[in-house]
Amino acid sequence: MYSLKVGHIKGFLAGAAMLAAPVAYAQLAANAYSFLDVSSATHVLALGGNAIALSSPDPMLVDQNPGLLGPEVGRVAALSYMRYFGSSNFAAARYAQAAGERGAFAVGVRYLDYGSIDGYNPDGSYTGTFKPQDIAVEGTYSHDFTDRLRGGINAKFIYSNYEEYSAVALAADLGINYYDEEKDLSLAAVIKNAGGQVKRFNEEYDHLPFDVQLGYMQGLAGGPFSLSITAHHLTHWKLPYYKHDQNDTSSSDTEEEEYKFIPTLFRHLTFGLQYSPSDRFYVALGYNYKTRGDMGIYQRNFLSGFSIGLGLNVKDFAIGVSFSQPHKSATTLALNLAYYL
Repeated sequence: MYSLKVGHIKGFLAGAAMLAAPVAYAQLAANAYSFLDVSSATHVLALGGNAIALSSPDPMLVDQNPGLLGPEVGRVAALSYMRYFGSSNFAAARYAQAAGERGAFAVGVRYLDYGSIDGYNPDGSYTGTFKPQDIAVEGTYSHDFTDRLRGGINAKFIYSNYEEYSAVALAADLGINYYDEEKDLSLAAVIKNAGGQVKRFNEEYDHLPFDVQLGYMQGLAGGPFSLSITAHHLTHWKLPYYKHDQNDTSSSDTEEEEYKFIPTLFRHLTFGLQYSPSDRFYVALGYNYKTRGDMGIYQRNFLSGFSIGLGLNVKDFAIGVSFSQPHKSATTLALNLAYYL
């Protein structure tokens, strides 16, 4: 008797994903796993939500690119929390450790609680409240092929529970990173969320947010500034445009006149600028053109598409914070804490 609920819940989750953070863009197809696109690393969120070439001993970066994990992490435990869209909360925990001179592994979990939602039958009768939840349990391994080239894999077990419906999926990220310390140059490539459902909510098959990404990060003129550019959704050139009408409903539009080359190109790019005078401190600013464009349908504000954050390492502790406001009613604040054992 709950035949309409899954569709309603998915609509809510897609809206939450689009509004919540710079990385959270509208999905190309309906799926129940949009939370996989949201990084648990405040450093990444500060740089616009996509930063697969960010070279740093931060274990939270593995959800961006498992090729960023390396033996330089030693042993580290990290926690992440983000106040998400509405009453939603996003949390993550990860432990990473070196595995010999050229390898490293990590284990972690990501959890997204969407808060309480009212449930109704198709006839409109109230059935009570419920709490949709997504969980991903992850295991990561990386290996240094050379002094500059590293590769990694991040395997994920994904469980979603929306009222009386539940689903299970398996996925993996494959990533590589090339880092030239002398030139302060980092290049990366990632295949994200390759896999599928092994247990469906109902008869409908929900797709994982599969993506192919390329990343570039370069120190500028040997100084403390670095530029980050990440290209995403490379398997789909024409990303849907979303329109919003006076009845407060949105719809996708794929008319050819919408797809001019330069705007379409920029919708695939996330830009970040970082100031880091030492390896113990950074301030980062990000810009996501697609987020700003998508938020135009929800009365965006000046900050839509922009994000900012900073990080500080003190002895064995590291703290990071990021802030964004893609919509005037959707402010996100994220916090990372790490302890290097």
